[in-house]
Amino acid sequence: MNNWTHIAIWAAVIGGAFGLLWWQGQIQRLAVYVQETREELKKCAWPSWDELKGSTALISIMIALLGAFVVAVDTILFKIFIR
Repeated sequence: MNNWTHIAIWAAVIGGAFGLLWWQGQIQRLAVYVQETREELKKCAWPSWDELKGSTALISIMIALLGAFVVAVDTILFKIFIR
C-alpha cells in the first residue's frame, strides 16, 4: 500500500468517528463544556507577576529541601540496616 492509501484510510476512519460523535451530540456537548470552562476561568483571580515569581521560588526551595530530607533519611537508613 502506498502513502496515499494510508492517508485515505485514516481520513475515512477519522471522518467516520467525527460523524458518529456528531450524530450522538457529543460535539455539541464538548462545545458547551469548553464555553462553560472559559466562563469559569474568567471568574478566577489570577496572580500578579510578582506573586507568581515568589510562589515559584518558594516551591522550588521546598522541593529542594524535601529532596535533601529524603536523601538524608535514605542515607541514615541505609547505614543502619545495610551495615
